[in-house]
Amino acid sequence: MNLADFFIIFGSIITILVLIVFFILLVYLFNFDRNQKRHSILRNYPVLGRARYFLENIGPEFRQYWFNSDTEGKPFSRDDYEHIVKNAKYKRDVVGFGSKRDFEGKGFFIRNEMFPKLADEMKMDRTTKVLTKRYVLLNDPLFSQRKEKWEDEEASAYLLHDDDAVVIGPSTQHPFRLKGLIGMSAMSYGSLGPNAITALSEGLGLAKGTWMNTGEGGLSPYHLKGDVDIIVQIGPAMFGVRDMNGNMDWDELKRKSEIPQVKAFEIKLAQGAKTRGGHIDAEKVTPEIAEIRKVTPYKSIDSPNRFTQFGDVPSMCEFVEQIRNHTGKPVGMKIVVGGSDSVEELAKYMKETGKGPDFITVDGGEGGTGASYQELIDSVGLPIKSALPIVHSTLQRYGVRNRVKIIASGKLFTPDRIAIALAMGADLINIARGFMITVGCIQTLKCHSNACPVGVATTDPNLQNALVIDEKKYRVVNYLVTLRKGLYRAAAAAGIESPVHFEPKHIMFKDEKGVITSLEKIFHEQIEAG
Repeated sequence: MNLADFFIIFGSIITILVLIVFFILLVYLFNFDRNQKRHSILRNYPVLGRARYFLENIGPEFRQYWFNSDTEGKPFSRDDYEHIVKNAKYKRDVVGFGSKRDFEGKGFFIRNEMFPKLADEMKMDRTTKVLTKRYVLLNDPLFSQRKEKWEDEEASAYLLHDDDAVVIGPSTQHPFRLKGLIGMSAMSYGSLGPNAITALSEGLGLAKGTWMNTGEGGLSPYHLKGDVDIIVQIGPAMFGVRDMNGNMDWDELKRKSEIPQVKAFEIKLAQGAKTRGGHIDAEKVTPEIAEIRKVTPYKSIDSPNRFTQFGDVPSMCEFVEQIRNHTGKPVGMKIVVGGSDSVEELAKYMKETGKGPDFITVDGGEGGTGASYQELIDSVGLPIKSALPIVHSTLQRYGVRNRVKIIASGKLFTPDRIAIALAMGADLINIARGFMITVGCIQTLKCHSNACPVGVATTDPNLQNALVIDEKKYRVVNYLVTLRKGLYRAAAAAGIESPVHFEPKHIMFKDEKGVITSLEKIFHEQIEAG
């Protein structure tokens, strides 16, 4: 027997053995599926039913990458996602051929001027620069790896002019002064892992003029890694400023306030995706997180639905005053608007007493979260474009709007969305998921499971290895600076010298029939309706 015949016979034997094993496996699965009692479809269609479950499990990935159109995916479409990634990675925000927006549908549009502002007419800080790194795409072949070059870049920070700086709590002992309109919304350490928080902190610090909110999980060492201003959020469970029994630790609050990077405090009444207390699964509660939050390690955490320290507007405002007096720093509140009268009592009380928050963060119902429930995510709380005008106009009607700054959040991840929110009454903008995408989020929707495959929303040390801080922090810088640049472009198109001057008159609303109404008119009707 020659060598060729040997390999033919050997190959035939192997093939027969494989077929026999495969047949035995099918028979085993057939009998197992037919007799199991948990799945009806497997009892009637043994083996074949397994193919159904396999296709069901891989369905989300197929829809995300193959079957959904560029504009229909949720929570963020493919276009939304790629827009953020390209800004962050390449610092490039141009598109070709035309818009994919449905211009037949209803929506808001920025009113452009016949004679827009020239670049040198824009009022901005022209001296502050940022040092960053970006990728330059050299070649993007279909069947081989994309060729890119990573290069250093010095760019304008696109900060506001000193005259236009936004000041929160001007009458407090330590006012909070900002030259950037965009910052990071509340994201807790624990919900996000240390690598993600560190990359965000360092990236925001490099971008300058911005802030990050700690989320209700409290201030961690990772929030302090970068040279960035910080808003410390205090939720109903008092994480980070409580004792082991859950009571406010005023000495610890004072210690936190003396950290130079801490510029303000925010009382969290609610969040857009969960008008309730926060939740974190047991496997995410590591000993370090437990120490920061003053809770028991590896035990699930659920914050109360509301603070036990207050239950109405007067007692809440007293609590705000107490924190402000104790720390000397501005104090705000985070709310979700439920209806047209949601902030009526607060505005009236502020007018009558002179008390109240230094800022109000208005979170839209379309906002994100690490973990919540379907009924809360989908149906509780108004979206930001409905909520923001209510807060702004109500405060105006009671004559207290000038005393409080409004921070808006809820999928405001592009310059045009930000411009519209500013025109609706926002002074500042919070972004959460946009920044998550810059550090690697691919929308697997597993934030609640501690199994984030890209190391963003997980405390698993093995999974976190995917997130390289020294690379992702520059994506944070690029995304934020590109947003600021785009916001100035939108302002120039509207004929104003700075985005701080966006007003309702700069926005038009078009309905499905093509009828247009200025936001100014909508606001006027809303105020008259009272």
